[in-house]
Amino acid sequence: GEGLGQGVLMKSADTQDNCPTVFDADGLTILSRHPDLFAALHPNCILTPHAGEFARLFPDIAAKLNAPATTGPAYSKVDATREAAARAGCVVLFKGPDTVIADPSGRCSINSAHYDRAAPWLATAGSGDVLAGFIAGLLARGFAPMQAAETAAWLHVECARSFGPGLTAEDLAEELPKVFRALGL
Repeated sequence: GEGLGQGVLMKSADTQDNCPTVFDADGLTILSRHPDLFAALHPNCILTPHAGEFARLFPDIAAKLNAPATTGPAYSKVDATREAAARAGCVVLFKGPDTVIADPSGRCSINSAHYDRAAPWLATAGSGDVLAGFIAGLLARGFAPMQAAETAAWLHVECARSFGPGLTAEDLAEELPKVFRALGL
């Protein structure tokens, strides 16, 4: 992820002892093409897939998620994200209007961007890169992976809501100081 391209090997996960690492875009593509690399993931890693990337990373889990419920309750996005986090051994942030974040222990949170928190203009090129950057910044400040993912997801939506329709990915990062001021920070 972070614009490095798919030609760069993902060495940071297995050569840096438990170094916090965010995987987005190309990083997720490499993982989906080389499932043996999942063994290099550790609890300080965070995967940030959207639905298509999630389906490539965890095809069997995505199939359960997309299957109709025939008996009992439906298999939910929460169930899918928890299972993916347990399998990967790290935090998974499954992006969408109902972003679900889970850690390997099963702890889970939902960051909803529906109704009065709706921000459909977040579905723009590069917004996932900004989210990955928010997470990386929080990790660098000492946040635990789950806390960094939860906080970044919330800030991501707040920045989009603060800017409004017509935003570009660059606008998200530029809106962050305004959101912090509104919070009194």
